Amino acid sequence: MMDAPSPNDSHAPCQPWGVQNGWPSETPAGPLCNPLPHLQQLSLGVSPNQNPSRNLPQASAVYSKSGLAAFSTWNNPHHSVQYAYNDVHSVQQGVPDARVLSTVPPAVQERNIPPCSLPVTNEGTQPFVPQQIQHYSPPNPYQAVDPSFYSQHTYRSLLNQPQSPAQTLLPVSPSCVKPELTAPDGVNVGSLVGYNESLASPSALIQQQPLWSVAAISKGGINDFVPNTAALDHNLGLQSPSSESRYGLNPELLPSAVKVMAEDRAEWEGKVFSSEHFSRLPPLATTPCVIEDRGNASPLAIRSLTYCVPCDGQTALLSRLPLGALVTPFNEQTASAEPIPLCRETDCIVGCRCGAAMCPAMGWQDCGQRFYCPFCGKLNEVPWQQYQPTRGAEGVRVDVDKRPELSMGSYEILKSEEGEAAALLLAVDVSSSALRGGHLEFVAKQIQTLLASLNREKGSSSSDLRVGLMTYDSRIHLYDLSPDLCRPHMMVIAETEDLQLPVREGLLVSLKDCIESIDSVLQLIPQFSAECGDPSGLPIELPVKAGLAVLQGLRCPGKLLVFHTAALIETGHTNSSSGFFGTNKPKSIFQPSEKAVSLAKECVSQGCGVHMFVLSQQDVGGAWPGHVPFLTGGALHTYSYLQGELDRECFSADLKRIVETDSAYKAEVRIFVSKDLRVSGCYGLFVPGSNPGHVSMATLERRTTLAVELAHSRALDESRGAALQVVLSYTSQTGERRSRVHTLTLRCSRHLQDTFRNYQAETLLTFYCKKMYCTVLERPLQEIREELQTDATEALASYRKYCCSSSVSAGQLVLPQFLRALPVYVNSLRKSEVLLPGLRSSVHQRLQQRCRVLGLDTRCTVRHFYPLLLPLLPSVDSSSPPNPEGALRCSGSSLESSGVYLLHAPFTVLLWVGSQVPAATLVDLFNASCFSSLPSGETNLPALQNRLSISVRSLIASLNSEVPYGRTLVVVKQGDTCEEALQRHLVEDKSPNGGASYADFLYHLHVNSVRLLQ
Repeated sequence: MMDAPSPNDSHAPCQPWGVQNGWPSETPAGPLCNPLPHLQQLSLGVSPNQNPSRNLPQASAVYSKSGLAAFSTWNNPHHSVQYAYNDVHSVQQGVPDARVLSTVPPAVQERNIPPCSLPVTNEGTQPFVPQQIQHYSPPNPYQAVDPSFYSQHTYRSLLNQPQSPAQTLLPVSPSCVKPELTAPDGVNVGSLVGYNESLASPSALIQQQPLWSVAAISKGGINDFVPNTAALDHNLGLQSPSSESRYGLNPELLPSAVKVMAEDRAEWEGKVFSSEHFSRLPPLATTPCVIEDRGNASPLAIRSLTYCVPCDGQTALLSRLPLGALVTPFNEQTASAEPIPLCRETDCIVGCRCGAAMCPAMGWQDCGQRFYCPFCGKLNEVPWQQYQPTRGAEGVRVDVDKRPELSMGSYEILKSEEGEAAALLLAVDVSSSALRGGHLEFVAKQIQTLLASLNREKGSSSSDLRVGLMTYDSRIHLYDLSPDLCRPHMMVIAETEDLQLPVREGLLVSLKDCIESIDSVLQLIPQFSAECGDPSGLPIELPVKAGLAVLQGLRCPGKLLVFHTAALIETGHTNSSSGFFGTNKPKSIFQPSEKAVSLAKECVSQGCGVHMFVLSQQDVGGAWPGHVPFLTGGALHTYSYLQGELDRECFSADLKRIVETDSAYKAEVRIFVSKDLRVSGCYGLFVPGSNPGHVSMATLERRTTLAVELAHSRALDESRGAALQVVLSYTSQTGERRSRVHTLTLRCSRHLQDTFRNYQAETLLTFYCKKMYCTVLERPLQEIREELQTDATEALASYRKYCCSSSVSAGQLVLPQFLRALPVYVNSLRKSEVLLPGLRSSVHQRLQQRCRVLGLDTRCTVRHFYPLLLPLLPSVDSSSPPNPEGALRCSGSSLESSGVYLLHAPFTVLLWVGSQVPAATLVDLFNASCFSSLPSGETNLPALQNRLSISVRSLIASLNSEVPYGRTLVVVKQGDTCEEALQRHLVEDKSPNGGASYADFLYHLHVNSVRLLQ
């Protein structure tokens, strides 16, 4: 285990990893290796009886015909660093796609090898049999209950089968070779080696070797034993260099996520990605690119984990990587992309009897009279009214260009049936706590302003939007807004256990007909008198049940906006199964109560999306009100009585975004896959059902992304490939029933290297995030963190054994071309606040962060776990404004005291100011005369009329438009107490909550992956 959990970890302690995960006791003789060692098990001191033959061997330079070259450095007796580089080319060009980097630390070679290090002994290498890891797996509501298709011994036998000569690795030599150091004159030998990379063509790899330079000696004694990561990190000052590796690795030499993004951006700049049949690997989610639909779904709608599916389950099991896709059914098209075509149901060709819609993946036979469905493997007759002949040897219908269902990867069907138009229902808390808060007047004015702006859009759907209003304390106050009445009538419901509506007419009225009545009620709300006290708080479900009863009475979907102030309590028996200590079953603080799940199911069936604005959030004590909103497609927004100007701006932005955002109501997502595959799990923010391939949601937003996990039921046909279809059926804002169809076809391969080449680290990060954040409902956090590290370790070991195009030494790290950033992403996920709580993170904050992250798309998920760090001050020889493409690595070593840096994450925007920033810059940006007079904390930048101020404010506004929540700018001064807020986002460094640094985590991944192959 790399990280030391803090006392805030809510789960019960687990048994030791080796016993818990099924590692056998009959391991062959030799040094035991725990693939997930605790830091307390690492002995980094020098033993007095150390055998010199235990020194790690120096890896020699190797060059193979495939273009993979390993370059030797100066022979340092303490450090041997090697790096192999191959250019980025497509698979068809036959250029290998591995990057090899030596991670042998500078001081390990003259010490005892830790338990997780390479097993170098005088007796030779002992065989090690990697085991199929068995984690504690209680019933997971997000996964299909299906017997395992492969036994636990399948992976062991496949991983240890005889290798071909081209795949055999260089053995670790037991002999001791004492290298000599030859350095240029005048160069001091340090403990770290820096690397200046110079790109060279594959044909000139040997002649144009990279230039190696020696860096300064690292600070701190690497031989010192560090017993506890958490204790070390919490004792460090804010200015301590937390990016240094305790194993002596230079972080600048490690694979960089920023460089991977920059390379992909440069490759696709100004180009168009055509999504065709058997699509190739698309641009990264963080790369802006024009996407053209040529018969395959856009990666904005369906992004497969790998674009080359293994033909059989054994090959998929060998990769140790998941098989699946990320699905954004209600995705929003970019401005440069063509809109999704819309066709009427009567004009579309009828789909298959299995439920799959017509798509380009269907195969036509018998001159167009029948078509083959790849999702069920059956032939279907074509109705004579829709018959058209086929042409050519491929059997393409003659009307293929006239029908979107035959030529487009994504299209929409307008159903013949009509539904009810969606409504907007507002519920305002008028309890004694709310009236004392002094913020109801501001809330009422913001609602009035928003409704007035919607009413001004004459002729649009906004002016025809049906709106309702209610207030509540311990009772429910409904308002009859009928235009026939001279003034609105209030109806009070005192019996809240069994809500019965006194009337139905007038509760929801068209906005253009009731705007004056709503204004009159909103003006009177701040003047209400507190008739009923609320000393113990109000039940969570009270306003939700009342709003749901109104929508059920009028049989329409809609959005319920709750503006709540009073303390929240959770009703029900404390000894029920919803209680944390009620039974002996495994419980988690993330589990919603049974009453919340039941209420959410009612909202889903009615299409009621709940958005809750908690205006007096309490981080400790009380019930968390977010379960029902997030399970219904809504969200939870928290504020502090809206007293500050910044809080009010965030409230206004959130309210406007929720009301004006287009949503899908009564959404049902059905997932179809090739007949030789099956949907084994689906992860996201929804109430899980019995079938993971069928998901029901009350409302579906544009960014909502689901992670779909697939598994083999039989071997795939390599000539047919694999197909995945997502059908979203929903009701629009105006009441139209529509179905949006996305179809993705993928090629298949029996070669494991093709599968690895078509994975992307950003997609894997999003999948792992959604799966693990759903798994926390049933499993301990420590076990989840260990599983993440184990999966990454075994994937590296599998790629090293089966996909290396040349023999590499044990001291070299081997990564697939497009998975170079995977270790830093996995480490950031492992040490996130949800999986590894810090001392200052409350339960409510972790609950809200988990739900918010689960609702993000791939682009925002990547930005959450690897934020964008931008320098704002131009260089001496450049006067260009800040550019998002000039991002830096998320490490404290990237910050200079003479600079100003902007950190952008979906829920946070920070501005770090160095202590030596020129005074002129402080005046231009903050209107502050000196560093000491600069205020820190939440603030707004002054609107100054100079180039720097205008460009920075424009950049922040542009970044704020990309995220789904309102944010407040936080200014962090160097050396200030609030600097820990920035340190949590520097994911390559040691985290304040005890998370390991990127360099240390990568070292453990490497030594354990090599040990698996010994």
